[in-house]
Amino acid sequence: MVSFIAYDLVFMVIFAVVAFLLLHKNKKNLKRHGWIFLYHSQFGLKFIEWTSKTFEKILKPLQYVVVASGYILMAGIVWLMGLSVWRYITTDIPEQLKNVPPVAPLIPYFPKLFGLESFFPPLYFTYFLIALAIVAVSHEFAHGIFARLNGIKVKTTGLAFFGPFFGAFVEPDEKQMAKKGKFQQLSVLAAGTFANVVMTLLFLIVLALFFSASFQAAGVKFNAYPQAAINVESITGINGNLIDSLEEGREFFADEGLNEISIDEKIFLVPSKSLEVALETEAKEIIVFDDAPAIREKLNGPILAIDGEIMTSPESLAAKLSEYSPGDMIKIRTFDETGMEITKEIELSEKDGRAYLGIGFIRGSDSGLSGAIFSVIQSIRDPLVYYEPSWDGEFVQFIYDLLWWIVMINILVALFNMLPVSILDGGRFFYLTVWGITGRETWGRKAYQYATWIILFMLVLMVVRWAFNFA
Repeated sequence: MVSFIAYDLVFMVIFAVVAFLLLHKNKKNLKRHGWIFLYHSQFGLKFIEWTSKTFEKILKPLQYVVVASGYILMAGIVWLMGLSVWRYITTDIPEQLKNVPPVAPLIPYFPKLFGLESFFPPLYFTYFLIALAIVAVSHEFAHGIFARLNGIKVKTTGLAFFGPFFGAFVEPDEKQMAKKGKFQQLSVLAAGTFANVVMTLLFLIVLALFFSASFQAAGVKFNAYPQAAINVESITGINGNLIDSLEEGREFFADEGLNEISIDEKIFLVPSKSLEVALETEAKEIIVFDDAPAIREKLNGPILAIDGEIMTSPESLAAKLSEYSPGDMIKIRTFDETGMEITKEIELSEKDGRAYLGIGFIRGSDSGLSGAIFSVIQSIRDPLVYYEPSWDGEFVQFIYDLLWWIVMINILVALFNMLPVSILDGGRFFYLTVWGITGRETWGRKAYQYATWIILFMLVLMVVRWAFNFA
């Protein structure tokens, strides 16, 4: 059976060729603005006009909600970005993220390109195209609808191309826009991101309903082995050999797999690379793993069942393990690295007088904006539970991943567009706000220019931090 990726890549090539031919045929409508090409059309203008007139009584008061959402999104993305930059430059970059640049474009197949397949569903071109169409059309049409609501002419709609990337646009009459009051301008600017928030909530509901009807819990996914920080000088043995120092024990490092290190009568496990890095950096402490059955038996897939009983949550797993005693043998059904279902026989060890498997569960942060987003997604699909489709598996997973990306790309676009950067909606939104508060246009202009440079500096700071770490 041919992989869906093959079909997707063929579709991407066909789409690119057809788009090129259509643009070439209608090149009179294609205009260049710097590095961006804009294809102008009249598509959707009648719909924009009809919507603004038909729902005028609803949309007029809704402007207050739209403007408020703009401020909330701007505050959220500025706080989130500041927190992200601070954490990125003050803490160690996780091993699995060291090859990933901090500023990476959201393009088809980016999880595969950057080795993030364990964090994100696959982003096929098909997903990207559908999600982008929903995001762009709702975003730009909202700009147009609120522009017409406030008596601002919409000249054209169309597509914008920046190299291989594309999006949509509406072109309001800028002279008419500038003559309107600041509140009216703010509502037009924030309308696009507000539409993306609405799309996020709408498709989040669809995602939740689809997930509850199409998936069932079929296992438990652990994401950690118990760890401890130990003093390097306290190590007295490596792989059964007594040593006086870590440098002396270098010849006993295992070529692959884990090393047994002893401290007094306790045994811990640690990769050779960690020991090598500790030597090179003269580290005082290193992180080691508990000597536990799970890591020794290389248990790393989801735990589907224990002795034939299906596990459906971390709580059910803990309850099942509490039925055993140290030294008991259990049969764990799981997957190997190739995705083949296997059964492992594992002897439980002892810790604090109870049976011990040696696995851990780490949930995401529950604070701040990122924590709120994570909590919403987690309420739909618990990341610590392994789910299986309850009907046509491949199709169900395909639809779920598509809905997931529609939700994520909508909220990401909503947040990103409200950054107070000159080329984004948030730049002019911030400029008008400062102008309105201070009463001085020059202060507003300088404020958003300074904000643009500060944000660019923050991005460069993260890239430099990553570059030095990557090197």
